[in-house]
Amino acid sequence: MTDYRNHFKRRLKTRQQIGLWVGLADAYGTEIAANAGYDWLLIDGEHAPSDLRTTLSQLQSIAAYPSQAVVRPPIGSVQLIKQLLDIGAQTLLIPMVETVEQAELMVKAVRYPPEGIRGVGAALARATRWNSIPDYYASAHENICLLIQIESVEGLKNLDEILLVDGIDGVFIGAVDLSATMGYEGNPNHPEVQKAVINAIQRIRAAGKAAGILSTQHEAAQMYLELGTEFVAVGVDTSVLMNSLRELLAKYKSDAEAAPKTAGY
Repeated sequence: MTDYRNHFKRRLKTRQQIGLWVGLADAYGTEIAANAGYDWLLIDGEHAPSDLRTTLSQLQSIAAYPSQAVVRPPIGSVQLIKQLLDIGAQTLLIPMVETVEQAELMVKAVRYPPEGIRGVGAALARATRWNSIPDYYASAHENICLLIQIESVEGLKNLDEILLVDGIDGVFIGAVDLSATMGYEGNPNHPEVQKAVINAIQRIRAAGKAAGILSTQHEAAQMYLELGTEFVAVGVDTSVLMNSLRELLAKYKSDAEAAPKTAGY
């Protein structure tokens, strides 16, 4: 029997999970990442060229592995969320949430009426395996995990109120965008930014929500894990590939040693 449970959502309450950002927008590359054994893989539709079709292919490629898919749309659009849920995304990371009203709308977007506003179209949906999952409408919310991304000074200002919104499973801190809104563009490791990030993680966890973050710097990622951060991404596939290609070339071509490395954060 096929297991349709959202194990990422269930593990948020039991253990820390290590993830990888996936920006190649390609099912074959995504499957390689899934085979590597990360707990979760973030399919990025905000800054990578992923669209509905490529995301569907990536979800299908991950499905054969224990890794769990997290999908980030380019914006918190009710219409796009409906489509992503219907093609089988179970965990969504919504970027640029700054207000309680935005958070409440996202909760409604992932739930069927009368609790929400998600459109009903089971016969067309991979999520229901085309009407093959019994009682999908009644149980869908149990396997949908809603993560919101706080990545601005405004979002931090409203964080405590946002954390009171029922239906949010976790809050991800976008340190890079946050650093820009704090006046330290491109420097998420600035002491003032890190102070704000750590404080936010502590507030999220104290409110009973799961906290998440991305850091490609080992020391920073380890610090976040020691704080108890429940889901931590430790790399970006495009950066891992670029840095590895440059390091290999540098062994044989001296000019490559001067090539700039991909920036990490």
